[in-house]
Amino acid sequence: MTAAQRTQRGFSQFAAFVATGSLAAATNLVARWLLNFVMPFELAVVLAYLAGMAVAFALFQRVIFDNPGTPLKRRIVRFTQVNMLGMALAWAVSTLTARALLPAIGWNFHPFEVAHLAGVAAPTFSSYFLHQSYTYR
Repeated sequence: MTAAQRTQRGFSQFAAFVATGSLAAATNLVARWLLNFVMPFELAVVLAYLAGMAVAFALFQRVIFDNPGTPLKRRIVRFTQVNMLGMALAWAVSTLTARALLPAIGWNFHPFEVAHLAGVAAPTFSSYFLHQSYTYR
């Protein structure tokens, strides 16, 4: 495979990751919105991330990183490890954005939704590269 073909394959794989990850992110965002009716924002962000993780694992397994040579248990453990880092980043970005950044600039238009969207988007690149090089290897 040439360098150009590897680059094109990598770009296609990343685009598929973003597309399928967007479905998981939508699950995360909707779950957080619903959970916010019964719990504080910060806890809702964590629990919603778990819902998005479940969707992401199923989609990534089937669409992007299908590697039957890697044992399922190992993929689950590594996927969870990578996503715990992603969850910490998403929680930190969401919380800091909602509680400090947006109020500091006077942002009043759906601040929790905007903050959570920023938090969910934050681990996109790190998650992709960690899943590619660690989870599914």
